[in-house]
Amino acid sequence: MTLKRNEQGFTIIEVVLVLAIAGLIFLMIFIALPALQRGQRDTGRKNDISTVAAAVNSYKSNNKNNISGLGDTEIRNYLDDLSQYETSAVDVSTNGNGFTAETIRVYLNRKCAPNGQNGSNAVQLVTATRSVAVAGGLENNGSQVVINCQDV
Repeated sequence: MTLKRNEQGFTIIEVVLVLAIAGLIFLMIFIALPALQRGQRDTGRKNDISTVAAAVNSYKSNNKNNISGLGDTEIRNYLDDLSQYETSAVDVSTNGNGFTAETIRVYLNRKCAPNGQNGSNAVQLVTATRSVAVAGGLENNGSQVVINCQDV
């Protein structure tokens, strides 16, 4: 009498199916990872813009709301650390043009444009002499720089 062994292994279809599912999971992770990293960097940049806006507010409070003496050096004296930018990347300007995504611009005598407009139209001139706008670039979807602007 011979005994028949009932050992079964995985079929080739089962192995391919498991590998395909694992491949899809890895693909989803690698597609989502850059977007998550962009989102984290943008969150850090927004926090940095808020930090610079708070520094401008502190300067204004210490100088009786006078911003005429506010310059690059003065604003950096109010900044300790930024998460996404070097403090040397903070630039004080009275000109609304020439915005770059590598810097945070502090615009004197300006306010933020309505509806979050992009490009050099992100800040516009206002008549009030004590207005300050703080703007910085965000990666958003990676192909277009979107400007985040805050009024102080």
